[in-house]
Amino acid sequence: MSATTADEYVRAIVEVAARDASIGRVVREICALDEAVRDSALELVSAHLRTRGAAADVLECVRALRRQDVARAIAARLGPPG
Repeated sequence: MSATTADEYVRAIVEVAARDASIGRVVREICALDEAVRDSALELVSAHLRTRGAAADVLECVRALRRQDVARAIAARLGPPG
């Protein structure tokens, strides 16, 4: 994933989180997790989504959240969980 693509995912995820408070809460919690815990949790989420036939862009967003740089950027924009 290039830096531009990472920035695009950050922007898209933050925009969705801003439109839906429940998504915002979940994204804040995910981004606040320790990297190893977040990675494991999102692997489970990805597996579940694949069994449900989730769209490729949804799976790519979940993959992007596994990246430390993306999670940090999102956390900086959304603030801490609360």
